[in-house]
Amino acid sequence: MSGLLYIIAIILIIGWVLGYFVYSAPALIHILLVLAIIAIVLRLIRGKEPV
Repeated sequence: MSGLLYIIAIILIIGWVLGYFVYSAPALIHILLVLAIIAIVLRLIRGKEPV
């Protein structure tokens, strides 16, 4: 499950970067960035979970 969370965080960061340069939906892009940062922080806090 933590691997999936990490992948989602990376996708959100990539979406934020692309959206930042395209500048089509500024509010949505910042929400994606916040969600990605929260996902990364949760992964760092929880550490590596056993499989």
